[in-house]
Amino acid sequence: MAKPAVHKPRKIRFKPSAGTPTIRTRGQHVSFFEDVYHKVLAMTWTRFFAYAAVGWVGINFVFAILYAASPGCVSNAAPGLEDAFYFSVQTLATIGYGAMSPATRYGHAVVVVEALVGTLGVALVTGVTFAKFARPTARVLFGAKIVVQLRDGVPHMVFRLANWRGNMVVEGQLRASVLRRHTTREGETMRVPVELPLVRERTAMFALTWVPMHRIDDRSPFWGPDALDVLRAEQAEIYLSFSGVDDTIGQPINARKVYKLDDIVYNARFVDVLTIDPDGSRFVDYAAFHDVEILGPPEELPWS
Repeated sequence: MAKPAVHKPRKIRFKPSAGTPTIRTRGQHVSFFEDVYHKVLAMTWTRFFAYAAVGWVGINFVFAILYAASPGCVSNAAPGLEDAFYFSVQTLATIGYGAMSPATRYGHAVVVVEALVGTLGVALVTGVTFAKFARPTARVLFGAKIVVQLRDGVPHMVFRLANWRGNMVVEGQLRASVLRRHTTREGETMRVPVELPLVRERTAMFALTWVPMHRIDDRSPFWGPDALDVLRAEQAEIYLSFSGVDDTIGQPINARKVYKLDDIVYNARFVDVLTIDPDGSRFVDYAAFHDVEILGPPEELPWS
């Protein structure tokens, strides 16, 4: 009787991909100031500070034009926009060097308006900056790929997560689903999420790494050698949603990841990244976090 072929594990290195696809809309009429608070919280820090800087310069430039429109309204200011701009900066920032000051009723009136704008503007920018800074965020690292390997003789779809901060996240929960295209008898096509039950969907303490698994049996949409072709024809995608409570700040956090079907690697396993020193210290090698080992051809997985 011939011995089965033994395949030497082959290591493959992958790079992380974007976690959330870009959502674009059409036919949506939204005003510039509609839901502006949410827009500011959602934008990146770079864009936020860029908008704040442009707005600050723009306001000073507008008031500089108002001061320059009435020559002599600001004492010790040279004609033109330059000194008017510098005086506007001193007024808006409540610096008040004293070298330049309003000299006419018109100048005093413009200063009053600018002082009001400056007070409200500083309060708004300070409040939004603190809200963005204090907003709880998750630093959960998802593996670049999904692997399918045997566990106790049954194929399992294995995910890998890591707590990038290295602190403690309590009551961590992961939900997995596959978004499939379904056509009703009436011919209506819709996208239907199908839950992927996990062997262990909760973890009481999430500090290092976690490898939740989905058992691929006859109730799983990934069961069978042709299942992937059927899902690919439906343009299916796999969604992961993680939630938990950050023990440091005591606030709930959320993270999500979207996988394409091409991100699944069959008959493979994740490279070990966690080691325990003799003194009990844990060490996570993030340089190999996204690496997988190919155990053999996908045809070796039993589907019946």
